[in-house]
Amino acid sequence: MLKINTDNLKKSHQLIWFAIDFLMLGLLIINLAFIIFDSVYGFEIVQNGLSAISPAINEFYRPIHNNFIVYDLAFVAVFLTEFIVRWGYAVKAKVYARWYFYPFIHWYDIIGCIPVGSFRFLRILRVISIIYRLHQYKVIDVTQTKIFQFFNFYYEAFLEELSDRIVIKVLSGAQDEIRRGSPLFDRIQNDILYPRRAMLTDWLSLRVAEAAREGYVPNRGALRSYLETRVDNALKQNLELSRLKYLPVVGPTIQETLEECVGDIVAHVIHQILEDLALSSNHAFIEDIVNVFLPEPDGSEEHVQNEALINLLTEILEAVKAQVKVKHWRENLP
Repeated sequence: MLKINTDNLKKSHQLIWFAIDFLMLGLLIINLAFIIFDSVYGFEIVQNGLSAISPAINEFYRPIHNNFIVYDLAFVAVFLTEFIVRWGYAVKAKVYARWYFYPFIHWYDIIGCIPVGSFRFLRILRVISIIYRLHQYKVIDVTQTKIFQFFNFYYEAFLEELSDRIVIKVLSGAQDEIRRGSPLFDRIQNDILYPRRAMLTDWLSLRVAEAAREGYVPNRGALRSYLETRVDNALKQNLELSRLKYLPVVGPTIQETLEECVGDIVAHVIHQILEDLALSSNHAFIEDIVNVFLPEPDGSEEHVQNEALINLLTEILEAVKAQVKVKHWRENLP
């Protein structure tokens, strides 16, 4: 059941307009119920049944049915009056850029006021618009109603089923393209990536330098200590180096000196590499790496299909399809 949030109603400073909304909502529900009953009453079998059950009610309603348009025009007059008042307020408050935008934006209010045939039932759009406006201002919360939850559940289930079928269809098409040896990968490499090789080199160079500055430079002391410890442990486990300590007099000294030298050399080399990467001079190094991965296309080379890569891609897509087939909406079923 809908609950009215009186706190948000007061905070909105539009109490009068919301009161009009609730009034119009009540009139629209009464009017739609009146229209539905009159439409059903138009069948002769209904008139005969009502006459048999309660002749007084049948006799009372027959003149109303014959002059239904008159009674409906009374509702239409109220609806049009409210529409004109809101239009005037929108013009005064400059809600829209032009004064004549309001009737175009609220076209369903005008069409619903046409007292002819099926146009009357379009007044349900006005009911929806009022409920949406009240929900938007958090005066009411339609998401907590059982009707909304019921329709939303099946709406989400329908969307999931539809989107799953579309995704599976697209992935199956991608698998077929890969199996047939689609030139997509060659086009990506030769037509998209290769012409932008210089841009990729600049971008990677900046990213690597930034990563080296922010990641290594503040922590180089800790990294050096870690490297020296790991090298020292590795050297102590080396059988050939451990035999040096058996040399008379100088053996232990030589072993200790070698351990310190090797540790210092490794730490210094790593330090120098990361220092170079943190500078703009890394551009040439990054360019060489990019050139290895994006060599200049040679038109004379034949396209060689890599069966292992094709199988890998198709298996990945198959796993994605299997996951897409999982029906999450069924988990919410009672």
